[in-house]
Formats: sequence, C-alpha cells, structure tokens
Amino acid sequence: GLEVLRIINEPTAAALAYGLDKKKTGTVAVYDLGGGTFDISILDLKDGIFKVLATRGDTFLGGDDFDHALVDLILNKAGVEESVIVNNSALKIALKFAAEEVKKRLSDKVEVPLSIKLPEQSFSYEGQITRTEFEQSIRSLVKRSLRSCKTALKDAGLEDDEITQVILVGGSTRVPLVRQMVQDYFEKKPYVGLNPDEVVALGAAVQGQILSGGKRDVLLLDVVPLSLGLETLGGAVTKVLLRNTTIPVSATEDFTTSVDNQTGIVLHVLQGERELVEDCRSLGRFNVKVPPMPAGLPKLKVTFTVDENGMLLIIYSKLF
Repeated sequence: GLEVLRIINEPTAAALAYGLDKKKTGTVAVYDLGGGTFDISILDLKDGIFKVLATRGDTFLGGDDFDHALVDLILNKAGVEESVIVNNSALKIALKFAAEEVKKRLSDKVEVPLSIKLPEQSFSYEGQITRTEFEQSIRSLVKRSLRSCKTALKDAGLEDDEITQVILVGGSTRVPLVRQMVQDYFEKKPYVGLNPDEVVALGAAVQGQILSGGKRDVLLLDVVPLSLGLETLGGAVTKVLLRNTTIPVSATEDFTTSVDNQTGIVLHVLQGERELVEDCRSLGRFNVKVPPMPAGLPKLKVTFTVDENGMLLIIYSKLF
C-alpha cells in the first residue's frame, strides 16, 4: 500500500543521516557492521553530490559471529567440547542468548559475571567473562572486515590517509574493539554521534523528503555493488557490468551458439567477481529459442541495464 519512490543502499542512507550533505567536500568511509553482514562504502562528496566510489562487503560477517565466538569461549571455560551443542538445539539457543547479553554488557564493562544453569541439558557454568577474553576471540573477525576496507580503498584508487571522515553504522560497531581497530586502520576517530541501529532509517527518511519536494540540494550517485555477467562456454563467466560502476548504467554484449544446429541459447545471469560459474551467485536463467544454424551464426545482443534503484533489467534481441 506504499509508493516506492527509491531504493538506496544502506551506507549511502547512513551518510545522508549524518548530515554529510552539509559539508562542501570530503571523502567518507561508511563502515557498516550489523548482525549478519558487513559493508564498507567509500563516498566522494562535492557540493551536495554524493558519489559512491567503491563498495565492498562480507555477507557472512557480523554480530552473530561475535556471539558464536563467545559461545565457544564459554564452552572452553566450562571444559565442554563444542560437539556437545551440535545436536542439542536447546543448549545452543540458551548459550546464544547468554553470549549476546554478555557481548552487550562488555561494551561498557571490562568484566561481566555469567551464571548458566541448565540441569535438563546437563550443563552449568558460573564465572567471569572479561572484555580482554572477548576481544581475543573476535580479533580475527574484525581483521576480516578491515581486509574488505583495504579492497574498497584500492578499488576507489585511494590511500588510508585520504579518507576525511569515517562513519560507523550497525549495532555491532558498539563493540569497543571494533571502534578501536577501525580508528587505528584509518588513523582517525570514527563519528558515532547517532544511534547506529537507526541511522539507515533516518537517512532513508532524508532521501524520501528530498524526493517528495524537499529543499535539500542533494544528488546521489550510487554504484553496482557486484559485477553482473552471463555464463559462457566451459562454465566461465563473461562480465557485462563491472562492480563499482556508477548507476544508472547500461552495457551490451553479443553472444552466439557454440555447437551446430543449436535450438536455444541459455542466458544464465550471475553476480560476483570470480571467473567460474560455480563460484558466483546465480540470479536466474532464461532460454532463448533460435533456429538451427551452424555454430556462430545466430547472434544474440544482450543489454544489461541497472536503474537508479539498483534494479537489473535484461533486454535481448536476435540478429540472424
């Protein structure tokens, strides 16, 4: 029942919420670490124009991984093997909730008491979890996020010291170690003036106000976050649109048959940076019928178009 005016990426919305459009120039890194995913975006700001230079991320990195690391720590301190919880969903859930609570409390305390008594699960633990222990268990995970930051900076053609401001987004950025390691990496203190859980929604509201006739003179130039392409002979992927291309954008490639008398061409659309189909994400398959002809004669012109909302449209035309 709602009219969708625009779809924008979370880091871009976060930048709007922080009021960065009020600055004249700057290069901004938006570090977004949520419950299950991580994203880093590098934006260039000039006179109200937001241009995303590069974006990178990890779809399997977030606060849930911090919780799992804490669960492993609790099991280790209790002298229990990790295999005990593999087939015990009740114990797994109980420890997960306990770990999440400990994680939150360690954001402003250096030590937290923990008491877990689950007689029906034959498990009990009573002791202390220190922030140092927690940080040791998640340090490698935070380093993983910084590797994505390094890649995004490389894609943007920038060095660490060329970033003028760092914004933290997502509830997991409340963890002190995350803030410290991000500060050390970019060599500047991140801005944390707004609630990291609400900042994306606030930014979306700002953009909605602009689109509905607001007075802010702001232009968003977002990018394709991951390369888009088609499967070709031998299970390879031919890239049609490369990642970090500014949207809206269109690109066209020609395709043909690989064997004689082929009656169809399968357009297998893929997303990702790897060279092989098996290493990329499948977005869909389309079967285009062609008349039986010698290999290489039927021509198929395929156009990929990504609009300002990041939505992909595929148009093909047959050339015989």
